[in-house]
Amino acid sequence: MSDIIGSILKELPAKVIKDAQFEGANIVLYTTDRDFFLDSEQKIKAIVDKIKKRIELRADESILLDKEKAEKLIRETVPAEAEITKIIFDVQRSVVIVEVKKPGLAIGKGGETLHAIRKNIFWLPQIQRSPAIKSKITENIREVLYLNNNYRRKFLNDVGSRIYKDWNPEKIEEWVRLTFLGSGRQVGRSCLLLTTPESKILFDCGIDVAAQSNSDKFPILNVPEFDIKNLDAVIVSHAHLDHSGFVPWLYKMGYKGPCYMTMPTRDITALLALDYIGVAYKKATQPLFSSTDIKDMVKHSICLEYNEVSDITPDVRLTLYNAGHALGSAMVHLNIGNGLHNLLYCADFKYGRTRLLEPAITQFPRLETMIIESTYGSKQDVLPPREEAENALLDVIKRTIERKGKVLIPELGLGRSQETMLILEQAMRSGVLPQVPIYIDGMIWDVTAIHTAYPNFLASNVKAQIFQDKNPFASEVFRRIGSAQERQEVVLGGPCIVLATSGMLVGGASVEYLREFADSKKNSIVFVCYQGVGSLGRQVQDGAKEVRFQVDGNEEVTPVNLEVIKIDGLTAHSGRNQLLAFVNNSMPTPKRIIVNHGEQSKCLDLASTIYQLNRIETSAPRNLETIRLR
Repeated sequence: MSDIIGSILKELPAKVIKDAQFEGANIVLYTTDRDFFLDSEQKIKAIVDKIKKRIELRADESILLDKEKAEKLIRETVPAEAEITKIIFDVQRSVVIVEVKKPGLAIGKGGETLHAIRKNIFWLPQIQRSPAIKSKITENIREVLYLNNNYRRKFLNDVGSRIYKDWNPEKIEEWVRLTFLGSGRQVGRSCLLLTTPESKILFDCGIDVAAQSNSDKFPILNVPEFDIKNLDAVIVSHAHLDHSGFVPWLYKMGYKGPCYMTMPTRDITALLALDYIGVAYKKATQPLFSSTDIKDMVKHSICLEYNEVSDITPDVRLTLYNAGHALGSAMVHLNIGNGLHNLLYCADFKYGRTRLLEPAITQFPRLETMIIESTYGSKQDVLPPREEAENALLDVIKRTIERKGKVLIPELGLGRSQETMLILEQAMRSGVLPQVPIYIDGMIWDVTAIHTAYPNFLASNVKAQIFQDKNPFASEVFRRIGSAQERQEVVLGGPCIVLATSGMLVGGASVEYLREFADSKKNSIVFVCYQGVGSLGRQVQDGAKEVRFQVDGNEEVTPVNLEVIKIDGLTAHSGRNQLLAFVNNSMPTPKRIIVNHGEQSKCLDLASTIYQLNRIETSAPRNLETIRLR
């Protein structure tokens, strides 16, 4: 396997391949022979079947049709009904990205339209869906990835060279260790380091946004086990800040390796990181990283689809599975060594159907160790039925509107807010709720726009609505708030519903609305997501009689007179029963379960219960503990 490209070239006719490179785990061949480019599909397939690696044939730049002529032919070939919005030529990779509103029409029956384009222009066409709601961050990310990016081509080749470096398990002792650098008996700053003799891989690198001190806010990276120069890969399970927020800092500190995630996670991680910088400036504090570091993260990202198997180091193979928690969220499955060990890092997941997403899957090819969250893992965390929780939300909204009040719902920008939008849109469309404005403030609008760019990651019914041009997120009931003046108009206006970030009231527009709404008994605040220990949201949820705000450098104390409601059943995390059902239904049954991402009592409670019910070895490690898996 040390010279995999040489082995492939021996299978092909002489002189048809001008260049061969890696794109991560994939192998790309560039040919100057037009006939070979058009007629070699079966030959390439035979090699793929033999070596079990993904190979892609592309035309060398010398035989590509001129970009201007190629764009004209693309527009003539793609049906007008597909509605092309942008064409981007990735010259370094001989790829042309065609953004359209209706990808199915652009691809054609059996891919016939794509085949016609490829035959006529020799560029490799890739179809991408245009966001139904304009997303500036998605546009910027695609420009970073595709425009004049010789660096990215070299980076991907270097990653592949590392993956296919000669590795022989017979020469070394095989072992696997897991170190908790965050999320051990706590919610926040998820960060786990997997180490083998051959690889060092980081699972997530997040921030505890509710922590009061820097020593508790960030992953514990100043330990001998962690050396950024020897880090081979980072895998980001999803874009919430407690899992992704510290990743740009790694690139600031000199990390130049790959960051694996899904495409929606890449886009939203970048968006939330930019927002994190903005919040820091508003608080007059120095940001942890800059927009340049976020750009570096994007340049080093490698995106995978669900169920796509990819080598990421010489001895580790990665597969991402739907986690049901947020758009693009993934459970991380690693096949380590030559069948040595199979590990599932669940991260945050939802084992239950929601309006927005399909539930987390439970079928895996092999599984020895499972790492499972316990955010709602205690005996007290039995969630009410989904319908009951939705009705509770609608009831508090109705009675607040009846008394001429305003409803504040602090939301996570990703996942929870879009779920709430779907509930409210249907309730107003069906007449269950009276017609009042639903204001969207903070990062929610931009994250929602990204949802419309990746409908294949959404629940089947939402996906169908978007495909049929009945996009619920584009409903007229939603009104975007984009300035302080507009925010003040909401405060002075009549009854309304406000969805605003942050979900834990640790900054952002939601804190400003609380300051304005808190004193009036007419108003309500509804908590629909987890409130971290130490956060302002947890204080209000637990019954604080007054809250303190910093206004123009002065402290302002406001009494809490509004109605405070907590609804657990709408969480994007699995409740106690769902966690236990997930373990029971996972196939194959794991031999060991490690519990993390929960307050200490919940981690211990869930670990104890799993052991008692299943007689599976369980543990709930503290931060800085290392576990030998093999």
